[in-house]
Amino acid sequence: MSTFGSHFRVTTYGESHGRSVGAIIDGCPPGLQLTDADIQPQMTRRRPGQSALSTPRDEKDRVEIQSGTEFGITLGTPIGVRVMNEDQRPKDYGAEANAGNENSKAKNIDAFPRPSHADWTYLEKYGVKASSGGGRSSARETIGRVAAGAIADKYLREAWGVEIVAFTSSVGPEKLFPPTLEHPTPSTNPAFLDLISKITRDGVDEFLPVRCPDMGTCKRMEEVIAHFRDRKDSIGGQVTCVIRRCPSGLGEPCFDKLEAKLAHAMLSIPATKGFEIGSGFGGCEVPGSKHNDAFIKAPAEDGEAVGAGQSRPRLTTKTNNSGGIQGGITNGAPIYFNVAFKPPATIGHAQETAGYNESVGVLEAKGRHDPCVIPRAVPIVESMAALVVMDALMAQSARQATRGLLPKLPETIPLKEQASNLLSGAS
Repeated sequence: MSTFGSHFRVTTYGESHGRSVGAIIDGCPPGLQLTDADIQPQMTRRRPGQSALSTPRDEKDRVEIQSGTEFGITLGTPIGVRVMNEDQRPKDYGAEANAGNENSKAKNIDAFPRPSHADWTYLEKYGVKASSGGGRSSARETIGRVAAGAIADKYLREAWGVEIVAFTSSVGPEKLFPPTLEHPTPSTNPAFLDLISKITRDGVDEFLPVRCPDMGTCKRMEEVIAHFRDRKDSIGGQVTCVIRRCPSGLGEPCFDKLEAKLAHAMLSIPATKGFEIGSGFGGCEVPGSKHNDAFIKAPAEDGEAVGAGQSRPRLTTKTNNSGGIQGGITNGAPIYFNVAFKPPATIGHAQETAGYNESVGVLEAKGRHDPCVIPRAVPIVESMAALVVMDALMAQSARQATRGLLPKLPETIPLKEQASNLLSGAS
């Protein structure tokens, strides 16, 4: 389907070489101040042509709000957002195919499905496919996600103080925090934990074009991308994302655990191949005695977000190998996770493959593509994270509001008050 979310519902539309791409956002709370300018920064961070390390396709990705607001205020009705495709060149996405005869070359994208693209699977599913680019499988589809995510992000930030920041953590063999015997997972590395507690989007963008917040590692990553670009090849990597000041209690047992929803969201992004949260796969090498996150009383200044800038005392964890989620429900600690992206499938190398008529040939793909998607994937990951948290928050808010209408149960102590009494030594 092209719709994501249950309470904050986002439906994207458009193909990579159609007239426009965009989204319909249904369920946005009324009364939020919102204009094109609130959405545009994330669109600009995602757009192509940002540097010599990205696709040369020149799209400004100017977003236009079409509905759902009046005088810069959301009405509670569906919000339509649109971005026109200005630099579409369908002819660039033909392929030069040599079907066993060096003197006979056919320029017909319909003759051969491109290796590792969705050409073949879309044709098998629908019986028809877009003739240029990747259609709905193209990263161009993510424009609607980023626009919707920017709206969710603004609400989360203003109403709850939630901060969502992503950055490049690996490109090819270059890693920001490579595993060691002492720290097989970044979750035990003090340098990593310090970084995710402080990093901001502005701080990440100081390290353009790669968006890795360490100058030495950033330069090495840049060299890796340039190396593959110059050889008409591509390379993959990972994006790390942290969500700070997320309220506790979000997530639904058992099948809609918050990490499951995050995984769903992240693996729906084009070119993704993996997801890990908290200690991740490296945590398998840490014994339980060190991996368990013991609870402690939170410092007074770390009050749990409850909306409109309010806070209340809470428990927190001494460590955070869980990545802010336990039993599928947020515990108030920072949520952090990694998303792995494969090398872009379109490369200039000639590749031997089979055509739709089963004949073997050599395909040399054309078009304008990124040698590495990681730097531009950063705002996409942030946006999908915002959509997940926004949807979960609205579900929990509805539950709390309806529960609050019931008379209080007699002779009971709220669990959090009881925990507070225990911590203070009261019986």
